[in-house]
Amino acid sequence: MCGFTGFIGKTADMKTDLTNMMDRIIHRGPDSAGEFIEGDAALGFRRLSIIDLETGGQPFHNESNSLVAMVNGEIYNFLELRKELMDKGHVFETASDCEVILHGYEEYGEAILSKLRGMFAFVIWDRINKKLIAGRDMFGIKPLYYGKMKDTFFFGSEIKSFLPHPGFQKAFNQDALLPYLSFQYSVLDETFFKGIFKLPAAHYLVYEKGKVTLQKYWTPDFQSSDRKLEQLVDEIDETIQESILSHRVSEVKVGSFLSSGVDSSYVASVLKPDKTFTVGFSDQNFSEIDNAKLLSDELEIQNNHAVLDADACFGQLENIQYQMDEPHADPSIVPLYFLAELAKKDVTVILSGEGADELFGGYEAYDMTPLMKKYGKIPSIVRRPAGRVASKLPEMRGKQFLMHAGLPVEEWFIGQANIFSETDAKRIVKEPFQHGPSIKQIVTPYYDQVKDKDNLTKKQFLDMNLWLVGDILLKADKMSMAHSLEVRVPFLDKKVMAIAEQVPSKYRITKTETKHAMRLAARKALPEFSAARKKIGFPVPIRNWIREERFYRQIQEYFLSADAADFFNTDEIMLLLNDHYEGKSNNGRKVWTIFTFLIWYKRYFRLEEQVVAHREPMLVGAAN
Repeated sequence: MCGFTGFIGKTADMKTDLTNMMDRIIHRGPDSAGEFIEGDAALGFRRLSIIDLETGGQPFHNESNSLVAMVNGEIYNFLELRKELMDKGHVFETASDCEVILHGYEEYGEAILSKLRGMFAFVIWDRINKKLIAGRDMFGIKPLYYGKMKDTFFFGSEIKSFLPHPGFQKAFNQDALLPYLSFQYSVLDETFFKGIFKLPAAHYLVYEKGKVTLQKYWTPDFQSSDRKLEQLVDEIDETIQESILSHRVSEVKVGSFLSSGVDSSYVASVLKPDKTFTVGFSDQNFSEIDNAKLLSDELEIQNNHAVLDADACFGQLENIQYQMDEPHADPSIVPLYFLAELAKKDVTVILSGEGADELFGGYEAYDMTPLMKKYGKIPSIVRRPAGRVASKLPEMRGKQFLMHAGLPVEEWFIGQANIFSETDAKRIVKEPFQHGPSIKQIVTPYYDQVKDKDNLTKKQFLDMNLWLVGDILLKADKMSMAHSLEVRVPFLDKKVMAIAEQVPSKYRITKTETKHAMRLAARKALPEFSAARKKIGFPVPIRNWIREERFYRQIQEYFLSADAADFFNTDEIMLLLNDHYEGKSNNGRKVWTIFTFLIWYKRYFRLEEQVVAHREPMLVGAAN
């Protein structure tokens, strides 16, 4: 695990500029550094040693030194690929798993991406043809950003690494704010930094002669099998167990995160690490510690846990938003930051349960209530007009029911978070920020790819392309790497995906439970009390915090700031805050989404200017 950064384009002092960029991501790789500078090309690498501790440094070079590569990630089928490539005459410099990408590209070109099993982001510089190739894993587990500004092409694991470069032109992307207020994360390919883009999951890019081209190499393909449930369950269990064991390969200590849910419990029960790690809050119904400890005791594993303090959480909000690179309003990033800090005290690699819900149908939003199912029997000629009328109404009792039961899923489901309606979002922002892409423009390209699928599959497909990569995996990467901790996600594996695609909808969600087939598989490894437990979802008591005087005042200061007035209608956002504080309504998530954006903006567009002006080091994670 590591991070890389770099640029194509001449500067007056290539080495100093690259070093300054690498310093911004030292938290991703505190163990060592590597660089390659030649002509217009500068590639910098920071390493967190996991496999091949002695000789696995980067960059990698091929036999003729015509190619140079840097890789962030882990390749779990590297031994078979390495043998295959050695049989074809390739000579390896190291025992690193990631070196197979370089020789694989040399042998197969971009087709190597379809052969890889793992999580990765990489860049390869072709010294002869002056061409850069960059690729990202099929699920988007590891991040990769890029952008061209004038004659300089930037690429790297984190946006913050671009900031010290003399050619980087920092500008706010006005189109990003409006959709953020609905989705709670940066949902566009172009980031909040104008001109800087995220390479989408399952894509590679080529930069040659000043032009960027993107190509997709994989897409989920849900094709239900007609096999019996028992056969599918056996194969799910066998595949998941094999994936978990493959993901434990390491030369450093490995542990696992553990909540009260079946996903992390399944991982812990198969992995059986020396230690599991859990955090929670003292507020009632906002802690999973007791359930995690119960399972750990059952498995005879030590559970390290911590009760989080609200003051400590607020004290780290600025650093958390800095680490995320873009504003991110998922409240769970806060406990995840502290959970990673806790785990890093004992291990360097952590296995986690992300991805099972998207693959196997685990979210409650994927299901319909019994009342909605009954209502769904009413002819659509009645339900749809009622749903469309409801969609235009302000928030009120019954609105969501009429929309969800009356309208096609494409017209209302945007993922696991839907903070502000488009109408409400436009009402609270100033005019220049009202013209970003609409929700329909964002979701339609994905729904168009699954027109012939059932509603459950449509929801899962959308979540895999937006929510999973833009929220779940991004926060897992950024919060763990802030503490120089590697997180691995064994459910998001090529072989697991192959079996998940075959599970019919009727076995994903039943009348009694979500993720049915996977839960049956988990029961083979788990005690019943863990396999049947409902998902809680890393609860964070933000609605309680905002009603405490000291935190209300802190948020109020941001809402009344000059920055807030530049973006928002102050009266509107103060009404949201005051109504929540006084208990008139529950606006917690809406307030939090605005609040985290303002924290992020202050950090990157106010404090950052002071950092650059005084040549001070940036804030980094607690591990540094």
